[in-house]
Amino acid sequence: MFERRKTRQIHIGNVAVGGGAPVSVQSMTNTKTTDTEATLAQIRALKAAGCEIVRVAVPDMAAAKNLRNIIKASPVPLVADIHFDYKLALEAIAQGIDALRLNPGNIGSHARVAKVVRAAKGAGIPIRIGVNAGSLDHKLLEKYGGVTAEALVESAMEHVRILEDLDFYDMKISLKAHDVPLTLAAYRRMSERTAYPLHLGITEAGTPGTGIVKSAVGIGALLAEGIGDTIRVSLTGDPTVEVRVANEILKSLGLKEYGPSLVACPTCGRTSIDLPAIAARVEERLKGMEDPIEVAVMGCVVNGPGEARGADVGIAGGKGEGLVFRKGEIIRKVPEASLVEELFKEIDKVLEERKQNESK
Repeated sequence: MFERRKTRQIHIGNVAVGGGAPVSVQSMTNTKTTDTEATLAQIRALKAAGCEIVRVAVPDMAAAKNLRNIIKASPVPLVADIHFDYKLALEAIAQGIDALRLNPGNIGSHARVAKVVRAAKGAGIPIRIGVNAGSLDHKLLEKYGGVTAEALVESAMEHVRILEDLDFYDMKISLKAHDVPLTLAAYRRMSERTAYPLHLGITEAGTPGTGIVKSAVGIGALLAEGIGDTIRVSLTGDPTVEVRVANEILKSLGLKEYGPSLVACPTCGRTSIDLPAIAARVEERLKGMEDPIEVAVMGCVVNGPGEARGADVGIAGGKGEGLVFRKGEIIRKVPEASLVEELFKEIDKVLEERKQNESK
């Protein structure tokens, strides 16, 4: 296991961020924040998918004034996403929001920033300084000849100093771009400049087809270097998808035990069963499970149970039949049509045995 970078710790509601706390998963609703029921339904769906912090857009005062209705029924802490109007931030705080996401440079004068910071400090809530490549100050663009890692870091540090000058230190930082190498360079530089917790993400990553790859590479590379305290995968479409992807990134790096992990071989000429269909059925049935368990679906006896020896339970195909195994040990041979059902019988046994052992 790699060593994680040491950072200050903040709290967003009951979720600790930084300071050695587990890397948390965030997402954002795409509903109208004035629509209480639709927003709460999506928040609950995000929570069920494994999300720990949810951000909501606050584009106007109507949205800001409706926050309390959402906050009081939300199962997770909420962050208000604020741009341009400092009064929206003040109202969000008054409504009981758990944290703010803002760019201090775009909400007006120093006096207005000070009002927001004093209110946040009084409420005991943190502020996320969010710097995006697409909204850098023109002076920085001229200084660095365009969007660079140095420009992103300088912008963030300018905003950090604004808050520090107001005696406010309860903050985290994000520096996002859709360009993966640029994002990596910016976060690496930022991690050397400050001990504030870092919120990782590849902004506007795109649709799941390409966005998952870009996010996994960018976020995964930084986490593997010990950089990052909370993450969001930004994908076009259903936000529950980005939550599942984020958790898979954490699981793949050994940073989180959450739900099942599926191991499946790519198939080859030795495969005599319909492995893609079987793997898809297994993956679908595993979605609702929260217990961490490694499950293998292998095409032949070459790959399983031998190469999948580390899996808690698995199946391996043959000609019209297959094997059920646990930790590389063959349990029984079953017809191909029964492979999935027999696999889940064995999964249930493993989980029940764990519960019994934990209760002893």
